[in-house]
Amino acid sequence: MSKTFNIYCDESSHLENDHKQFMVLGSVSSAYNQVKRHHERIKELKKKHRFYAEIKWSNVSSSQYEFYKELLEYFFDTDLKFRAVMVNKHQIRNEDYGQSYDDFYYKMYYQLLNHKINSTYFYNVYLDIKDTLSAYKVNKLKEILNTKYGVFRNVQNIRSHESILLQLADVISGLLSYHHNDADKKVKAKTDLIKLVQKHCDHDLNGSSPYGEEKVNLFFIDLK
Repeated sequence: MSKTFNIYCDESSHLENDHKQFMVLGSVSSAYNQVKRHHERIKELKKKHRFYAEIKWSNVSSSQYEFYKELLEYFFDTDLKFRAVMVNKHQIRNEDYGQSYDDFYYKMYYQLLNHKINSTYFYNVYLDIKDTLSAYKVNKLKEILNTKYGVFRNVQNIRSHESILLQLADVISGLLSYHHNDADKKVKAKTDLIKLVQKHCDHDLNGSSPYGEEKVNLFFIDLK
């Protein structure tokens, strides 16, 4: 029986005119048969820390630091994996290619998902609903991925409150965006979480990781 993996995608600093240099498209992946377990374990963490809000990077504060710290420790202690495509938006030249910003955006999602796909496995992809990624483009993304692989069973939009693993993708993507875009901001809870992630990683967060990196794989795209 073939394995199936779920991939939950979110983004940070992805808007065209948000005055942020780096766009982050991130994904958290899990074996399909482990998804329920991860949801239950993270819900237990929320209960332990009396955390009742949606899990989001924007909600990180000193009062909730211990919850987010334990959440990230849980990520590193399990089979969960994270991958991100980092885009320097100063390099984007859509007019040179006769494309819109939306077109470019979904092409970067292809770059995010087009990585170490095993043709003997199946994949379900869930993307946070954004106005910039319509149902049409999601279907087009699935079509293009399956032209090459034929193993993407499902590519669809969902709302973030429907999936804790999508919320986890938001946290790690937001953490990377904060690290690269908000160096002038010094919220201690957030900088401490960045240090925690860096401590666990075998590579620097300021550049692409080795191709074979499994746990936290970063790809800085050079658009020049």
